[in-house]
Amino acid sequence: MDQVSAVLINKALDGLSMRMVAIAENIANSQTANYRPVRVSFEDALAAASNRGIDAIRDVQPRMEMVPVSENGGKMRLDMEMARAAGTGARYAALIDVLNRQTQLSRLAATGGQ
Repeated sequence: MDQVSAVLINKALDGLSMRMVAIAENIANSQTANYRPVRVSFEDALAAASNRGIDAIRDVQPRMEMVPVSENGGKMRLDMEMARAAGTGARYAALIDVLNRQTQLSRLAATGGQ
């Protein structure tokens, strides 16, 4: 795996991890009066940085922000949070699988297939 791909995957894992924290916070506060849910965004910034090189990728930081009031009146929907949690977990697992496969290939190459 080239260095750019490794850094991209690690940054994506950081963003997905932060998103899971935000989702957990939203679910934990689902019955809290006047609670405004939070979201994490990083994909657009990461995609733009990927065109500018590895240093730009390293500089990308996921952003946690409150959901605008215009979206669902600023209220949290538990069903949507559960769906986001499932999707985020699946994406995280897929990226971990890519890293595991790359590690296995590197190990195989280093041992000469032994």
